[in-house]
Amino acid sequence: MPQKTIFKKIIDGEIPADVVFEDDHCLAFRDIDPQAPTHVLVIPKKEIASWSDIAEEDQKLIGHLALVIRQLAVDLELGAGYRVVVNNGQEGGQTVDHLHFHLLGGRGMSWPPG
Repeated sequence: MPQKTIFKKIIDGEIPADVVFEDDHCLAFRDIDPQAPTHVLVIPKKEIASWSDIAEEDQKLIGHLALVIRQLAVDLELGAGYRVVVNNGQEGGQTVDHLHFHLLGGRGMSWPPG
């Protein structure tokens, strides 16, 4: 049996997190190493390793995550602008093998991002 990721442990309540939103399909919590004044991670409760591993059956879930992120931006008062980031694979900067979206805001974002 594969080891649980840190995100699965958070979903299962084994590791505490500063949760800002939760429903039956996803969880959103503040990043422990924020890269902006507002830095929230939004994760599906379904274990999907990466963006590349999204399946046709996940279409509704991914749409739900997009709507949750949009509402969180409103709730967190990011009306001046924000960035949503998905890292995919080692070279893409992904460090946890569980699909997650970074919602970053509260400061100006530069380009290119890195």
